[in-house]
Order: sequence, then structure tokens, then C-alpha cells
Amino acid sequence: MTSTNDIRRGFLDYFGREGHTIVPSAPLVPQNDPTLMFVNAGMVPFKNVFIGQETRPYSMAVSSQKCVRAGGKHNDLDNVGYTARHHTFFEMLGNFSFGDYFKERAILLAWELLTREWGLPADRLTATVYHTDDQAFDLWKKIAGLPDERIIRIPTKDNFWAMGPDGPCGPCSEIFYDHGEHIPGGPPGSPDEDGDRFVEIWNLVFMQNVQADDVIVGDLPKPQIDTGMGLERVAAVLQGVHDNYDTDTFKALIAASGELTRTDTSGANQASHRVIADHLRAAGFLIADGVLPAAEGRGYVLRRIMRRAMRHAQLLGAAEPLMYRLVPSLTAEMGAAWPELVRAQPLIEETLKLEETRFRQTLANGLKLLDEATVGMTVGETLPGATAFKLYDTYGFPYDLTEDALRAAGLGVDRIGFDAAMAEQKAAAKAAWKGSGAKASEEVWFDIAEELGPTEFTGYLGHNGDGQVVALVKDGARVATARAGDKVTILTNQSPFYGESGGQIGDTGKITSDKGLLAEVEETSKPLGKLHGHHAMIGAGEIAVGDTVHLSVDAARRSKVRANHSATHLLHAALRHRLGTHVTQKGSLVAPDYFRFDFSYPKPLTREEIETVEADVNRYIRENEPVGIRLMSIDDAMEAGAMALFGEKYGDEVRVLSMGHEGDAPYSVELCGGTHVSALGDIQLFKITSESAVAAGVRRIEALTGEAARQWFVQREDRLKEAAASLKASPEEVPARVAALVEERRRLERELAEAKKALALGGGGKADAAAPEQIGGHGFIGQVLDGMDPKQLRGLIDEAKGRVGSGVVALVAVNDGRATVAVGVTDDLAGSLNAVDLVRKAVEAVGGQGGGGRPDMAQGGGPDGSKAAAALNAVRAALATEPQTA
Repeated sequence: MTSTNDIRRGFLDYFGREGHTIVPSAPLVPQNDPTLMFVNAGMVPFKNVFIGQETRPYSMAVSSQKCVRAGGKHNDLDNVGYTARHHTFFEMLGNFSFGDYFKERAILLAWELLTREWGLPADRLTATVYHTDDQAFDLWKKIAGLPDERIIRIPTKDNFWAMGPDGPCGPCSEIFYDHGEHIPGGPPGSPDEDGDRFVEIWNLVFMQNVQADDVIVGDLPKPQIDTGMGLERVAAVLQGVHDNYDTDTFKALIAASGELTRTDTSGANQASHRVIADHLRAAGFLIADGVLPAAEGRGYVLRRIMRRAMRHAQLLGAAEPLMYRLVPSLTAEMGAAWPELVRAQPLIEETLKLEETRFRQTLANGLKLLDEATVGMTVGETLPGATAFKLYDTYGFPYDLTEDALRAAGLGVDRIGFDAAMAEQKAAAKAAWKGSGAKASEEVWFDIAEELGPTEFTGYLGHNGDGQVVALVKDGARVATARAGDKVTILTNQSPFYGESGGQIGDTGKITSDKGLLAEVEETSKPLGKLHGHHAMIGAGEIAVGDTVHLSVDAARRSKVRANHSATHLLHAALRHRLGTHVTQKGSLVAPDYFRFDFSYPKPLTREEIETVEADVNRYIRENEPVGIRLMSIDDAMEAGAMALFGEKYGDEVRVLSMGHEGDAPYSVELCGGTHVSALGDIQLFKITSESAVAAGVRRIEALTGEAARQWFVQREDRLKEAAASLKASPEEVPARVAALVEERRRLERELAEAKKALALGGGGKADAAAPEQIGGHGFIGQVLDGMDPKQLRGLIDEAKGRVGSGVVALVAVNDGRATVAVGVTDDLAGSLNAVDLVRKAVEAVGGQGGGGRPDMAQGGGPDGSKAAAALNAVRAALATEPQTA
């Protein structure tokens, strides 16, 4: 038997030998078409090449493209498990020509692969052509030798492909395989064509025309080829079965499901096992490509897929969560071809386990309440919409599960009533929001969120992506268009731009379009915590609601932010490990050029503590372990030791980031929705630049990473070299030379102080410079001392008292324009003269107030040092009056 993996490899190798470039599958989340929820066909990644907006370095390509059809227009979800060929996830094999070969070689390559390489009997193959495509009809006769009756002309759109109402289009030629007369069904175009006998395995699209408003208006300059072959369908043919679920990959997954549930995989259980196998593949690949369960958008579709499978596991009697235990079987079957499954296996398992654990409780509660609500209802009756909404709103039981559970009992659900109850709740929520004191100018965000839902963030996996403009806000109001010179907030249905939250600053970058738009995104905010608002200046062109735009994050800036954000997690862990688990984060700012981190701690960190924390962080950076990301319930995350970010709001499910290891346990475990490095080595280097107080019991660390940290060291080294040059020493000698200079300065300052002191006391050859005056019968020494340290005045007063014998000493030190006054009274006069009264008169003269001390010694000061002499005269005047009384 030819395995599915062999068929995929054989297809790619065959076209590779024929000159085609083997192109890896694009992710399931479309990178070039924001109108699609998921990539649903092999040509989607090449769409811009076909319409001329993109060029590739090759003109022929081949790929096996991952596809999902489970939401929107292409939704096969309800059929999965009950037919032979419907899947949510499938692989589309395809070969493509961008203006190189056309119909003849496309048909030749297809025919030779099917009949020569894979050995399919020619008499089992039938081709269809568009009814007016005589060229294709003739080529099938010439190349394949098919008789006229096995080249069927189809007059419907089934055999005419178009990218949309406007753009490239052209006729198709489909190849069918006849499984044999023992299977019911007729050839294409016949009344019995919907049977399983004739199965389409390959569609060749001949793009040759251009249409506008669904009308062909001309021919393409260069015709192109786009083909698509379902891997699962052709695997069934080559493995001799007519049911895709009987192929090797599905048989292995179904067998694993049967073994774990201990149930038969056929009969009444067949559909449930098929649903589980199919949905396991879809869920696994979606999670590996970055989609996680959510209440909106792609995450909601993933949740529906997962929960549908989990419901069937419950129907099979699985007492414990089943899906996560099947992931090893999935990676065993498909991991060799798709290594992303292997890399993401822990995340896939944990996500499935969490979702199924929570869903089982929801399901049990919901089914019980549903049974109570339908007591007495008979087949054909309808459950009131209000009841269905209560189940959804109060108990978390989704509408589609209510509908599915009642369908088995022959009951319906009032969808109109359900929608009305939903609308009523939204109106009440809006009214409550308005009454909360929110600014009226911000109501626009509530209206947008209510009408359009949240922005889907696609930036965890990349810096670029396309989006559809859903709203424009200018000067606080919604507008339909904006043009060059306008400052406007642009909202798209999806965006790789991170909106400022959780301490991480928002992204900047560019938004462009094929209409000539160039918008510089200056910041990205997150209104209401769910919208991503791109605050932009329109530099060129114009933008309108409904436009498709390309969003490009400033990748270099984002890289710096990521490094700083991951470093805050390591810093938090290092502080807790070194200072104690009472340390908790109190806030942060994560910017591209630096970050700051606030934490609870009652005292400054010592130099040794800072150095130890810094060394710990750098050690984990050097170890370069990958950053682990898991999805968990908030309770499980906290139980596992995860730290919650200060001020952050969390939903039922959270992203849990783990960094490094200490023994068997992660070094850092935190809840965080921000962007981070993929491996700790990407941080490169960590340096604490300051540690200070923010408030009582709260400290702040500022730090740098990567190139900014390196530049910090470079600047410090440059300053060291400058200092060494000034000292005429080597950098290694600077500390000793500086210490010697400091000691020399201290010696000189001491000598200078002694000299000033001697001069103030009349030494230095000027003995009569400080000779006592006689005022009011008392001795008096008064001096102005420029540049004297005020701290030395008390000692000078005591020494001058010895010189005056009996009397008063007044000294005024002048520094930087300010005057400090000290007055001393000898002990024999302390009962008649008061130093405090005298100093207050002097202080008033230099523009000050007050002064204090003891009756024998007092001091004060004022701002006007130019009036120092007036201060001394004020003391003289006081002494000339009647003697003071104590």
C-alpha cells in the first residue's frame, strides 16, 4: 500500500523534477487575504502573484498546502463524520504556472503523473471541461486518448473558476476517478452525479480571462495555471478504498480513538470516531499555527471544532478528557511531514486538555438544565430563544450545542428569540457603560466593539499581515475616508500590531495599500481592552472603510521591546529568588530603548544584591533556553505558581510563559499576553542602570538589554579612557590614582581650613585685624568671612571669646551669596546679654527671620550675603544701647 506520506512526497518530487519550485505550505491563518478566516485552497498563498501584485523568483511552483474549511462561506463542519469525503482540515496538492506553461502541459503533467507515475488505469479516469472550451476537449483526446464520452462538457459554474466578481478567471477541467459499478452514482453531469462512484480527484484551472462585475471583459496578458488535488481523496484511490476515512492516516487515528475509549469503531460509533479523528487534525494544526480557543473569530471556530469532537467523545462514553491523549498518535502519523506539530505538541496537548476539562463541566451543567427546560415538549416543538440565551449567558452553554442536542430529540430552537435576547443584553451593557462615568468621546470605541467585535491579534507569529479596514476614527468621530495630511485612528479586522497594555508599549510601523496609501503608525492603543487602534498620519494616498491594507510592524523596534519584556520576567524571578517571595511586581514600562520595573521592597538594594540579581538574569540569557508558552485556566496557572502582572485583567484562559529552569522547576512562570523572545539568548545582555525609591515600600529598577546595554558599557569605557588620559595613567591605574587625588584634596582642604581659621582669628601676621572694639562698655569682635564653612563658626566663636575676654563675638560667613550669622556672649555677661536676641537683629539685616540657640551662643541666616557688614552693625547698635537683660 502506498502511504499518504509517500503520496505527498511523490507529488512534490514529480513536479520538482519537472522544474517546479517546491514551496512550503503557508500557515493556516492567511497572510495575504484578510477576508478569509483560514487558508481554504492551495492557491491562496499565491493569490497576489496571480493578480500581479507580487512577483516570485520562480515561474512554476508546487506545494502541499494545509487547508481548513470550518467557518464562513466554506464551512464543511456539519457534514464531517457523516460522509466519505468531508473534512475540516485537509491537504491540497497543487502545481502552478505564473505565465509559463498553459493547458497543454498542465494536462500532460497531470495525465502522466496519474497513469505513468502512480499507475492508475486510464479506463477509470474521466475528464470534464467547460462546455465552450474546445481546446481543452481536444487536448484530452490528443494527450490522454480519452473517448468523447469520457470528456464531459459541463455548462455550469462548476467548470468555470473565478477569484471573485473582479479579477482573473477561466475554465476548469476536472479529473474524476471511477470507483466501480459496485458503488452507487453516475458520472459528472448525470442525474446521479452526487453518488460516491465517480469522485473528483483533481481540478485544473486555466486562468485566461479577466472579468469585472462577473462579466468577462478581456484576456490575461499571460495565461496561468492553478491546480488542486485533495491529498485525502487521491490517497483513497491509490490505497484502493473509496472512503477517505479508510486511508492509513485516518485508520490509525480512529484506531487510537477506539483503543482509548474501548469502543467499536464501526456501526453506531463510526461517525463519532471519524469526527474525533478529523477534528483532532484540524485542532492540532490550528494550534500549531498560533490559533488558540477564544470567544470570537478564528479562536471561536477552533473552539467549535474542539468541542464538537469532545461532545462525540462524551457520546462514546469517555469518562476522562480524550483528545489530548490522541496527540501522540497525530504526531506519529503526520509529524515527519509537518515538524510544527512536533514542536507544538506540548501546547496542543495542554490546550486540548484544558478545553475538554472545562467543556465537560459546561456540557454536564447545560444538558441537565436543557433536560429541565424541555420537560413536556414533544417532537416538532421549539425551545424559546430566551431560554437558549439564558443557557448561553448564565451557564456558558453555546447556542450550536443547544441546537445540536435538541435536534436528536426532534426539537428546534427559536433563533430569532435568541438573537433578540442577545441584542437586549448588549443594549443594557452599553447603557451601563455610559453610566460608569466614561468619557462621552470614548463612546465611539464601545459602538465599534459592539458592532464589529474585537480585533484579532496576529502578531505573535510575525510582523506583517493584511487586514480589512473596519472603521476610521478622526477627532473622536467615525469617518468613511481619510487622506494625506489627516491624523486618523485605523481599525482593521486583524492586526499584527500590539496594542499598549500590560506595561508593554504599543507597536509602530506602516500601513500601505495598492491604492497608494502610506500611513505612518505612531502608536497602537487598545481601547476597551479588545480593539487595536492604529494612530496614524496619512502621508500619501487615501484610505476608506472596506479597503484591504498591508500592516507592517517596525520589526527592529518590536525586537527591542520583546527583549525588554522578557527581561522583566527574568528580573522579577531573580528578585524573588534573591530577596524573598514577598517581592511582587507593582508596575512596569516596557519600551524599546529601556524598561523600568517597580516592585515591593522596604529598603534600597545593596550593591551586592544588585550585582547578584544582574548576574542571575545574564546567566539565564546565556543558557538560551526556549521560552515556553502554554494556555491554561487562570486557576490552574496560579496553582502552578504563575505570577500575575500588576493591574492586568485576565479571562478564563490565559497565556502562561515559562523561562529557564531551576532544577526541574521553571525559573520564571508568569501570565502575560505580551510579545516575547522565542529563546532567552535573544535578549543578549542585561544591565541594571539605576535603583531608586518610588513610594513607601516600592522600589524601581531601570535597565537595558541587547545593543542598548552594550552601548552603555561602551560609553562607560570611553569615559574611563578619557579619565585615564587626563590622569596620564592606564585605565587599570585610574582607581588608585583617583584615590590618591582624593586624599590629596582632603589634605589641602584641611590646610586651607586651618589657614582660613587662623586668618579669621587675626593670625598670619595680622594680629590687630581682629582686635576687640569697646562698645557700650563691652568688648566686641566682629568679622565677615568670605568662603568660610558655616560649620566652623561655632569653633571660631569659642576661640574668639578667649581673645575678647569679656564681651561679644559676631561672625558672618558668606557662601554663594547667602549669609550665616553666629553670635557668642562670654560667660560673665550671659546674665545681662542674650546671644539669641543679638543674632536675630543680625539675621534681619541679611533678609532672614529668627535664629536660635542658647544665651551664650546662637546662629541664624539670611539670603542676602551682600548685607553682611550691616549684620555686624546691627549687633554693634544693640550693644550701644542699654545692657540686655537675660
